[in-house]
Amino acid sequence: MKHLLLSALLCVLSLTATQVRAQDVLTPSNTENINDLVEAAVSSDLAWNRLSYMADTFGPRFSGSHNLEDALDWIIQEMEKDGFDKVWAQPVMVPNWVRGEEKATLVFPREQDLPMLGLGGSVATPEGGITADVVVVKSFEELEKVKDEVKGKIVLFNAEFTSYGRTVQYRMNGAIEAAKLGAVASIIRSVGPYSMQTPHTGTMNYEDGVKKIPHAAITVEDAMMIQRMYDRGDAIKIHLEMNARTLPDFESRNIIAEIKGTEYPEEIIVLGGHIDSWDVGQGVMDDGGGSIAAWEAVRLMIKNGIRPKRTVRVVLWANEENGLRGATEYHRWVKEDEKSLDDHVLAMESDAGVFDPIGFGFTGSERGFEILTEIGQTLNSIESGVVTKGGGGADIGPLMNDGVPGMGLVVNGEKYFWYHHTAADTMDKLDKDDFNECVATMAAFAYAVADIDERLPR
Repeated sequence: MKHLLLSALLCVLSLTATQVRAQDVLTPSNTENINDLVEAAVSSDLAWNRLSYMADTFGPRFSGSHNLEDALDWIIQEMEKDGFDKVWAQPVMVPNWVRGEEKATLVFPREQDLPMLGLGGSVATPEGGITADVVVVKSFEELEKVKDEVKGKIVLFNAEFTSYGRTVQYRMNGAIEAAKLGAVASIIRSVGPYSMQTPHTGTMNYEDGVKKIPHAAITVEDAMMIQRMYDRGDAIKIHLEMNARTLPDFESRNIIAEIKGTEYPEEIIVLGGHIDSWDVGQGVMDDGGGSIAAWEAVRLMIKNGIRPKRTVRVVLWANEENGLRGATEYHRWVKEDEKSLDDHVLAMESDAGVFDPIGFGFTGSERGFEILTEIGQTLNSIESGVVTKGGGGADIGPLMNDGVPGMGLVVNGEKYFWYHHTAADTMDKLDKDDFNECVATMAAFAYAVADIDERLPR
């Protein structure tokens, strides 16, 4: 019994020591400024109105499109009104894939139009399209079992959504595996858990030495219907027409704006999202909302006269969706031109939708985790300060791979993949209060890390 009591006491003392250590970073002034930023964020309409204006005025912002470039011009104009110390555009060469007209039709056992979206980077069908019998499989393993039946046919991958990471492999690699067996085209069940006849697009791969075949997505409902037909032994025939083409690379831009630190201007906290979207919907959830939330988080520091010790930089990255060229170029510039990689203290990203925020996932040192946990406790009023271990994002990935601590905004994303990469990613799916709390959460963490005396350790 005495041993158990001693062990329990040691645990309490250890926990208390950890708590004391974690509670020694924020000053009363830091806490007051965080409270002011949170109050300003949740009571403002400016960022919400900017997001809705961008969505409605410019529509989808696909890499290589005039929509994106017009939106970037508008963003620069607005940022210059906000009082940033510096606003600039960083040139980025991006892919230029154009969808063109497309359609899919069930021809047999009856005729029915199939809502579809070609997958990004797909080749076109031959002139006049492709009409072929269909083989339905639920996995690559099933495809291997019917490999002798695939030649000259269209393969439908009817893979049920389990998680994005597991299911997206059929979008990414389905055309490769089907073409290896002689398929003339491949189709996937859209990568998502729910559908109202809304096909999901997204990027896909080809492999050197393997014939490139057209690759498209149909809806969950239609994939399940075709599966039922196939299971009954019905012959199934689909006509597919796709006029996609890949043009020469196009010069786009990352948009960067910053406020200089008052004491350690060479040390940088970077936060942002990707400003490009797919070519359907309005791209507000993925990722216009994350981009404008990060922008607003820094604008609120300017508006409230809050100047942290370190530089705070917002980056709206180009071409996350079908190339990650913006993130790659920013990382190259930081490492080779600006030579500030060692001075990037923290990288933050919002690319999971701007739904009700929970907190951040963090990848970094144990001491960094303690510091961020303390900062998170200041957000109890909006319940968005939980910090968990493990997190980041695609656009900050290159920085994180070189040792920069990273954190990704965590939200209640229950419905994120309902709308992801669809025409339904539109303004009406978002809630203004949730969005404003995302702004508040990003502002609180970015400001605090930029202003505390202790640099966030790697």
